Amino acid sequence: MTQLSARHSQNGAVLVVALVMLLVLTLLAVGSMRGTTLESRITANRAHDTQQQNAADAALREAEFRYYGPANLADKLEGKTANCKLENTLKANGINKPCLLAINDDNLQAFVERPNSAIASFLKPESNGSLLWMPYRGTDAANQTVAGIRETGNSQTTYWNSTRAVTVGNNAVNAEYGMVAEGQGTYYYLNNAKADDQVYLQSTHANIYLGLNN
Repeated sequence: MTQLSARHSQNGAVLVVALVMLLVLTLLAVGSMRGTTLESRITANRAHDTQQQNAADAALREAEFRYYGPANLADKLEGKTANCKLENTLKANGINKPCLLAINDDNLQAFVERPNSAIASFLKPESNGSLLWMPYRGTDAANQTVAGIRETGNSQTTYWNSTRAVTVGNNAVNAEYGMVAEGQGTYYYLNNAKADDQVYLQSTHANIYLGLNN
């Protein structure tokens, strides 16, 4: 009788130990799954942020590309409503026009600091009827491109615009007297881009123009 009771007691202890070990293994498995899920979300968010950064950066390249070459110099020195419309597409001959916003001199600093705010409040009255942001098309007139494809298959909503970085008196930098009227000198531009209204990037570049008569 004593040996039989000891055997029954030992069988119960094995069951308890097995259940405890199973519980511990279950908790470890659940913790590992949570960690893996969290890492997956972090990786996905990082990839999404990188994609948006790349998309906005590509839009900056188009904004800068629009200033290449000496053609349409007047459009590169003064903002025009007609150039900030969908009809302003890339030309195969490379003679392009930028979307140069006409920013009030007093509002330029505020626009630089807050490009994601209401741009319309910064513009001159004659800018009514123009787009505030131009859709990204790429830098190849023959092949319009998108800035990136999300996991859903939809493209990024990516846009760009530009403004003169020095607008007071519409003066150029390092230009002699009388040269500004002819469009000669060094001109600085501020380019803005956004992707999905979440990422905003800015770049600056300088162009040297020889004037309207050259």
